[in-house]
Amino acid sequence: MNINIREFQKDDLPAMIEIWNEVVNDGIAFPQTEPLDDKSAEVFFASQSFTAVAEQGQNIVGLYILHPNNIGRCGHIGNTSYAVKSSVRGLHIGERLVKHSLAKAKELGFRLMQFNAVVESNRSAIHLYEKLGFVRLGTIPGGFRLLDGTYANIVLFYRVL
Repeated sequence: MNINIREFQKDDLPAMIEIWNEVVNDGIAFPQTEPLDDKSAEVFFASQSFTAVAEQGQNIVGLYILHPNNIGRCGHIGNTSYAVKSSVRGLHIGERLVKHSLAKAKELGFRLMQFNAVVESNRSAIHLYEKLGFVRLGTIPGGFRLLDGTYANIVLFYRVL
């Protein structure tokens, strides 16, 4: 599968909104509760340190956002969120996005990558992060509120770049 990962462009926004909102609406991975619209998406994606899309031919099939995990003295730690279109999940697009984001983070001067809230039931993400050398810091019981109002555990990870 030929996948090109590149910086997003304004023309990509409709596909990006669709993919991002699919993950938000699933309610099992992203902490956001409100979907993006045309106006909020442009501001949101442009405000990141870097936003990338994965394209297959002319189709956007995934994306990531990269930004500092915190400010000031902790601003050298990056944080990234990934979204892959549901119809193409399982084809290692997420792995390509993660690898690209690690290289981009290092290029931008980040020294570490930290993931604050990987939902424990997201086994494929956990497997991927561990495969790529992320270290599991621990589990926060009930750290993620699911759509039905119940709470799931979240796992924290980091990796030195």
